[in-house]
Amino acid sequence: MVVKAKPKPEAILKQIARIQRMERGKLCPMRAGAYYNHQTWQNGRNVVRYVPRQRVADLKKALAGYQQYLKLTQAYADEIIRRTRQTPPAKPVRPAPEKRPKNQKPEI
Repeated sequence: MVVKAKPKPEAILKQIARIQRMERGKLCPMRAGAYYNHQTWQNGRNVVRYVPRQRVADLKKALAGYQQYLKLTQAYADEIIRRTRQTPPAKPVRPAPEKRPKNQKPEI
């Protein structure tokens, strides 16, 4: 069994910073063939744009950039969670009990 090395969070953040283009949504060809349908959610509503065939390649790259962003942010969160779980929790500090001489009665 081969264990993959976990990427460091700093390296993941650098990969995220290299993503230059992103777009959310889904791209579907339309029946006529001249345009594609780009669907995305904005402010709780489905928004549709019609994209000419010549712009589809750029839009596909932007959609792939967003998918890469999602994958990397999930990997970043997984690594931070793994580190958090590895670190033992700090033990609470209890105040030292007050000491009184054995023969002295407590004050009321």
